[in-house]
Amino acid sequence: MISQKAKYAFKALIHLARQPKGETIQIDDIAREAGVPRKFLEHILLDLKHRGMIASRRGRAGGYALIKLPSEITIGQVLRAIDGPIAPLSCISRTAYQPCADCRDEASCGVRRMFAAPYAAQLVLFDATTLADAVAGEDEAGALAESDAVSDRGVF
Repeated sequence: MISQKAKYAFKALIHLARQPKGETIQIDDIAREAGVPRKFLEHILLDLKHRGMIASRRGRAGGYALIKLPSEITIGQVLRAIDGPIAPLSCISRTAYQPCADCRDEASCGVRRMFAAPYAAQLVLFDATTLADAVAGEDEAGALAESDAVSDRGVF
């Protein structure tokens, strides 16, 4: 399960991904429109800025903007930036490997074998799914939902 902090980070990043390229948006607007508490958002945006995903600009026209394309920011990158390693076991982590203290032999460890393949499959998806995927087709989805609502009211 992802942390609430990661969920807020995704909400903020998706909101930023919806903005025209290079346009900044102020933190109060992000907080209000993405539904993220402002104080919490300050820390999240700072973490994302340090990871090179967003930039901030001071001044009257200041705010936050993506500095990478939405298609270049993956679920895996964001989870690692906010929550740290995402492996269910430290002995199969690709970024924070550590042998388990209670394991005598990794090669014969049934728990490690049981989690290795599902984790590898999950990583493939996490590192292939991007912010662009989250905002792709929003216009079509909105139009489809609207036509379904009209259809449900018996207009068609």
